[in-house]
Formats: sequence, structure tokens, C-alpha cells
Amino acid sequence: MFDSGAAVAAALSAAGADLDDAQRQPNGVDLTVDAVFEQTEPGRLGRDGKRVGERRELEPRGDCYRLERGSYVVRYGEPVRIPEERIGFVLPRSTLLRNACTLDTAVWDAGYEGVGEGRLDVGHPIEIEPGARIAQLVLAEADHDGTYEGAYQREHL
Repeated sequence: MFDSGAAVAAALSAAGADLDDAQRQPNGVDLTVDAVFEQTEPGRLGRDGKRVGERRELEPRGDCYRLERGSYVVRYGEPVRIPEERIGFVLPRSTLLRNACTLDTAVWDAGYEGVGEGRLDVGHPIEIEPGARIAQLVLAEADHDGTYEGAYQREHL
């Protein structure tokens, strides 16, 4: 069962997120754009480890990011703490999809804490203002064995 937007907002507020009323949705909370990155070097996924490839932070041109077709990494603007007995999913806002773009993210396990990132795939050029609402975080009840203690715990905090 998925939590209400009010419950998701309470979890984010407990993590230190400063949410405005427009971010609170009936079934989740909208996440905003804090930064956009372009990958410049290969990463690596191995059996015994991983490495995130080098990337450069893009600067807005004027009042927005002007993104051409391609893949980018977006860092969200809100700190998140996924409560125990919950699992987090981040989904793109429908306006992003209606503009031929999408957002891919991984599962956010119980106990994850940090300012997360997602992959923004731009299918048609788009302008995105810093602070624009780009995704929605939803929480669902889930059984779990332990909580997240991986390499990305407390990222960007």
C-alpha cells in the first residue's frame, strides 16, 4: 500500500526538506531540480566494486538549463530519509513525459538518507529552470531485512 502525500511530506520534512505547498501531492511529494550534470568519463560496474564516471555540472543559461537531446544526471533539491518499513520510488512528472523526456531512478531502500539523483533522458530539446518540480517521490509499505547502508548513504548531505 502506498502512503499518502501528507505522510511522504512528513518523512521529507523530518529529513530537513523545506517543502512548499505546491510540492505536496495527494500521493507523494514533488522533487525539484538542484543541479544537472553531463557524464564526461566512463563509469564501471564490476563484480567487486563500482565507480561513478567523472561528470561536469552544467550551468543554467540565463534563467534555465537548455538541454539538447541526450542523457543527463539530475540531482534533486530535497534531502530524503526513507522510513523503516517503507520503500521509495521516484517517478517523472507527467509534464516531463509530455515534453518527450523521462526520468529513470533506482529503488530507494528503507533507511536510505541523502539527496538523490536520477537519469534525465531528453528526447526533444527542453528548458528546465533550477528549482522546477521534475519528479514525484512515493513511499510504499514493504517488508525488509535491515536498512540501507550502501555507498550512497548520506550522499550530498
